[in-house]
Amino acid sequence: MKKVLFIDRDGTLVLEPYDYQVDDLGKVEFYPLVFQYLSKIVQELDYELVMVSNQDGLGTDSYPEHTFWPAHNAIIKAFKNEGIVFAEEIIDRSFAHENKPTRKPGTALLTHYMNGDFDLANSYVIGDRITDVQLAKNLGAQAIWMAADPSLGADEISNNARMLADVIALSSTDWGEIYRFLKGNQRIGKVQRNTKETEVFVRLELDGQGRYDNQTGIGFFDHMLDQLAKHSGANLEVKVKGDLHIDEHHTIEDTAIALGDAFRQAVGSKLGMERYGSCILPMDDCLATAAIDFSGRPWLVWNATYRREKVGDFPTEMFYHFFKSFSDSALCNLNIKAEGENEHHKIEATFKAVAKAIKMATKRDINSKELPSTKGVL
Repeated sequence: MKKVLFIDRDGTLVLEPYDYQVDDLGKVEFYPLVFQYLSKIVQELDYELVMVSNQDGLGTDSYPEHTFWPAHNAIIKAFKNEGIVFAEEIIDRSFAHENKPTRKPGTALLTHYMNGDFDLANSYVIGDRITDVQLAKNLGAQAIWMAADPSLGADEISNNARMLADVIALSSTDWGEIYRFLKGNQRIGKVQRNTKETEVFVRLELDGQGRYDNQTGIGFFDHMLDQLAKHSGANLEVKVKGDLHIDEHHTIEDTAIALGDAFRQAVGSKLGMERYGSCILPMDDCLATAAIDFSGRPWLVWNATYRREKVGDFPTEMFYHFFKSFSDSALCNLNIKAEGENEHHKIEATFKAVAKAIKMATKRDINSKELPSTKGVL
């Protein structure tokens, strides 16, 4: 699925003039550092660029078309000359008082993004007005608010910045900081592992929203992988075709190996990362403890036993093997203990505790270049 940057024009790509109309070439002043860092975003990151702009009364006497297009086309050409190409230029011509659904924060001109093959949850609206933040909420995206003047657009919506705080991923007027933020969010692992026994595909987005789509052919296994995604905050997609006509072993083992590979890819350099994480998690009669260290060294300490041969369609003997294979592949230390009476609860609590430990360990300061080790290498 494609990710999108929905970028406002005035106040974001070019500076707002005193009268808020860029209707003359002499009024075109580009935002500081926009070419340098938007070029890097295009070259290094995987986003489609879409310009979304309200141009009040365009085509009316207050804003004739012949004054708009020469300046606009010059702006577009300047960006194109730097390798920055917009997939679309979406321009609404209405006035604010008309309250049309085509005008930001309305989404009437963006329905093809909402209904198409786009990853809006990991897309961003970048703009200088609070209406751009509201647009992000309406799209199901996130906002990067370049709030040089936080009052801009406030009279067009009922929500305020505090009410929209959960949508604002970053508030900055610095394109360099925006680039570093977007680049820092690219902790992704993608693995296709094919053998004569299984075909395993894993896509992991470490900095996600806990979304999941897991299909291994083993129902209880899918449920546990869903828990791993939900409680770690990572987005996880796992698709497996395995030789289940033989038994479950190869499917579970190879999924664990591929999942570990994806985590090893996603944590990357580990700069600024916490590295260590732990969780003590209760679930009814059960208590699970998990601790993890993304140390670059595999090790598993296991203290859990099960009385049942299977939970659902998952052999209980394979839980140890799953976490051992994951630890070996992810190159992490993993310490697990689970106790209780109900086997389903005990196993589910274990997966949730591991997920919460992973969430803690992979938390990071994107501005830090420090490696969490006195060795200087992990």
